[in-house]
Amino acid sequence: VQLQAYGGGLVQAGGSLRLSCAASGRTFSRYTTAWFRQAQGKEREFVAALFRGSTTKYTDSVKGRFTISRDNAKNTVYLQMNSLRPEDTAIYYCAADSSLILSSVRSHTAYAYWGQGTEVTVSS
Repeated sequence: VQLQAYGGGLVQAGGSLRLSCAASGRTFSRYTTAWFRQAQGKEREFVAALFRGSTTKYTDSVKGRFTISRDNAKNTVYLQMNSLRPEDTAIYYCAADSSLILSSVRSHTAYAYWGQGTEVTVSS
């Protein structure tokens, strides 16, 4: 599975962006897909996951602001980000895996496939 993330950019605080992650090479309708982010000088952190296309998980800081979704017909996963804050500034990565369990969705080491990252900058 090859993942291509895009949609990042520069936005003012309070604004919105939608990130997309297009998958090729294999239909990933039954995969778990996720978004992680890494701010400069910090470790990669979990943002959101869609476990096997049904169960969603979010890190606390984005609950109510971010929404993960997937369009299986387009083999694409999205991250709708609203009410953006300067602390959301990071490089965002999409990830996918076919075999991880629910308890592992927040761990970046559990994912076999990664996109290249797309940069999000939120100005205050």
